[in-house]
Amino acid sequence: MSQSPKRALIVIDVQNEYFTGQLRIEYPDVRSSLPNILRAMDAATAAGIPVVVVQHLLPAAAPVFARGSEGAALHPEVATRPHDLLVEKNIASALTGTPLAAWLKERGVDTLAVAGYMTHNCDDSTVRQAYHEGWKVELLHDATGALPYANAAGTASAEEIHRVFTVVMHTGFAAVVGTDDWLAAVQRGEALAPDNVFLSHRRAVDGR
Repeated sequence: MSQSPKRALIVIDVQNEYFTGQLRIEYPDVRSSLPNILRAMDAATAAGIPVVVVQHLLPAAAPVFARGSEGAALHPEVATRPHDLLVEKNIASALTGTPLAAWLKERGVDTLAVAGYMTHNCDDSTVRQAYHEGWKVELLHDATGALPYANAAGTASAEEIHRVFTVVMHTGFAAVVGTDDWLAAVQRGEALAPDNVFLSHRRAVDGR
C-alpha cells in the first residue's frame, strides 16, 4: 500500500493585479478560479495541510506589483484566510531566493500542490523547479489562470496558453487535476500521478 503524501498547498500570487489591475486573468475566468483556490485553502486547513501564501512584490516604481500598491496586495479573500507561511518573491519561482524550500523540508513535505497565478509563469516556474529538486507536484488547473500575449514571436490567447502549459506539465512535471479531484484525493489520503512524455505522445499520434 502506497504511503499517503505529505502535502503542502502553495497559493501563488493571488493578488489584486490579476483581478482589477494591469494584468487581468482571462482564462479560466477568475469568477471560477478564485472560488476553487479558496475551496482548496479551506480544505487544506481542515485537513491539517500547511498552506503557503506567496506574494510577488517589485520596487515601488514598477508598473505592476509595486510594493505598497493596491495591485500588489493579496486578494482580500486570500488575505483573510489562515495560512502557515507568507513568502515574498520578486522572480517567477516561489522556490528561488526564498525560505520556502527549507521550510517545506523541515516539515517533511514531499508533495507540493500548486494553485494561483499565472499558469504559464510563476506556477510553471515553481512546478518545474519543485520537480527538479525532488518534490512530487500537483497543479490544480481550474484554480489557476492565464493572460493573452502578443510579441515578436507571435500571439496566443489566454486559453491557448493555459491549455498548452497544463498539457505539457502533465507529461511528468506535475499531476494536473481539477480542484474536485484534488479535494477527493486529499480526503482519501491518496497520491496523484502525472502522465509521461512517451504515452502522451503516443496517444496524440495514434489519435490522428
